[in-house]
Amino acid sequence: MELDSIGRLLLVLGAGVMVFGGLLLLASRIPGINQLFNLPGDIRIETSGFSCFFPIVSMILISIVLTIVINVVIRLLNR
Repeated sequence: MELDSIGRLLLVLGAGVMVFGGLLLLASRIPGINQLFNLPGDIRIETSGFSCFFPIVSMILISIVLTIVINVVIRLLNR
């Protein structure tokens, strides 16, 4: 790769990260979004000086919803 193509790639990736961060900031203002990651089945380990969180059930739920949405969009575009 040449330096100009690497520079463009880094600019595009940086812009993508900025857009994603902005979306997360906007999503944090939606009421009830914090409850999504407090579902039964999500694993939370907290000890003194250490905490770890595994949102297993939340990620399964998000995966199912996104799969349905993407399938509907693809079916609508293929008409």
